[in-house]
Amino acid sequence: MEIDKIKAIIESILFAAGRAVTKKELSLILELSKEELEQIVESMKEDYKEEKHGIEIISIDDSYQLCTKKDLYEYIYPVIDKRAKPNLSNAALETVSIIAYNPRITRPEIEAIRGVSADGCIYKLLEYGLIEEAGKADLPGKPMTYKTTPDFLKMFGYSSLNDLPELPKYKLDSNKQIVIDELIENNEDGEKEDKPEAPEPSNPSLK
Repeated sequence: MEIDKIKAIIESILFAAGRAVTKKELSLILELSKEELEQIVESMKEDYKEEKHGIEIISIDDSYQLCTKKDLYEYIYPVIDKRAKPNLSNAALETVSIIAYNPRITRPEIEAIRGVSADGCIYKLLEYGLIEEAGKADLPGKPMTYKTTPDFLKMFGYSSLNDLPELPKYKLDSNKQIVIDELIENNEDGEKEDKPEAPEPSNPSLK
């Protein structure tokens, strides 16, 4: 099958699906290897970068989805959706960040990190579809755990949680509070200075 025909089929599938379509699904339909599929889709992504196109293909975990370009959102939103645009407070952003870096975290663990109640933020994030329940934790009381959704990745422009920025190194002070370490400059020999490492926090959600 010609490449242009394959691209047309991929485009039509992603458009008709209206959701993220897994690489496995596309590979089976097109009878292509995963590597061949990825190479063709990357070529399509480059094609869509031209200004004459208003759509793009984004990667979400092990899937692809056809979306409108983010910079055209202001023109599209008034036509297709009259609901209020999701507006996350700083507290909600902090909460969803904690969940993103700590999948299957419980509400008490979130509150232990933030120091305040997280009920309102969790409810709002669930309403927006940015997080979802991830099952009960094997802890006393069987508290519910939470994880981010593909909508979180799409909203913040990540292909997977592996693309999240690396957290700065930290240590604990005498009061068991996190202290951000200054960057360690290289020695004249090109080696980093040796500093005593702080003990790991006992709460796994802080790791």
